[in-house]
Amino acid sequence: MKVLLNDGLEKEGLKLFQDAGIAVDTQKRDQTKLLADIGEFDALVVRSATKVTREIIKAGANGKLKIIGRAGVGYDNIDVAAASETGIVVKAAPYGSTKAVAELAIGLMLAVSRNTPQAHQSLKSGIWKKDKLKGTELSYKTLGILGCGRIGQRLAEIAHRGFDMEVIGYDIKPCPESGIKLLSKEEVIAKADYISIHTGGKDPIIGEKELALMKKTAYLINTSRGSNIDEQALCKALKECKIAGAALDVYVDEPKFEGAEFKSKVKELDNIVLSSHLGASTVEAQRETATEIARVVSGYLLGGDFANAVNAGESIELEEIPVHTLFIHHRDVPGVFANIDKVLADNDINIRANYSRQIGNSGYAISVYVLHKKVNTEIIKKLKAIPNICNVKV
Repeated sequence: MKVLLNDGLEKEGLKLFQDAGIAVDTQKRDQTKLLADIGEFDALVVRSATKVTREIIKAGANGKLKIIGRAGVGYDNIDVAAASETGIVVKAAPYGSTKAVAELAIGLMLAVSRNTPQAHQSLKSGIWKKDKLKGTELSYKTLGILGCGRIGQRLAEIAHRGFDMEVIGYDIKPCPESGIKLLSKEEVIAKADYISIHTGGKDPIIGEKELALMKKTAYLINTSRGSNIDEQALCKALKECKIAGAALDVYVDEPKFEGAEFKSKVKELDNIVLSSHLGASTVEAQRETATEIARVVSGYLLGGDFANAVNAGESIELEEIPVHTLFIHHRDVPGVFANIDKVLADNDINIRANYSRQIGNSGYAISVYVLHKKVNTEIIKKLKAIPNICNVKV
């Protein structure tokens, strides 16, 4: 098997692929070359630089392509709908950057609260400023988290343990085990001294209405998606001092290459701190992301593992369709599965999954069928009558 790493990958990820017996190609291909070559590869792994279009996906699906991996959290550069239509699994690697993004959010909170970037720039210009840069402390303040997933939870842990902050949060899919006090979105925005955004999606979740709910002394932090904030409304609120300040790592329109001009209007404001999409830009995060994507891509190619899939359920449970299990003890010989499948098919029973493992060293196996219909006693009798079947249980 072969995988194309079109945006490169850290050596730790390369080694995992190679140790699994999967050949790697790290030659960077432009869109034209990628379209021509993609059918030769079983997997394509990209970061944010490569745009995986419908045309490229269809060309890959007509060849050997089985899976597309995104070495990172977001996958906006991959046409997931086209992948689903053509039977291509898409996976991401969201866990490697968890600590890095949470730490950056804390760093931005400190920077915007204590005016350290302004002090740095002033001193670099040879001017001593102190009185005008008086700040505020994080300790004992209230942190509001919008999006209480893995990054939000890590941020909550750091803020509470390290700064004694009260942490409240909102999530469209509340998780009581998050350890975060969950409130409505409006309550979080109105009560928080700091609001940190950690959600997906392409639509603004902070606009003029939400900014009007914030305290005048509150700060807004975004290390998630540029589209999560209405930048025009934010600029207006900051200019009019409706909120104390903001710190951003992501923007609606970001430069496409290193050294390009940053044109956003937010750079004209004084009560804002900016960083250049550095959330996952740590040595550790890049290494962990590389090993994560290598592990989940090779896991699918070599064993059918759906972990980290974004267009297929990672597990049967996530599909939220009722299922029934059937346990069969049988000799591990050719033909057994075909006979079992025929009995189930003849009785209009769909097999959702089939997990089978050898048991002991005696040449026998246990197979667990996950079905969309429950089997009755008559079907069990038919299954037990199949040659090489030892026992059948529900």
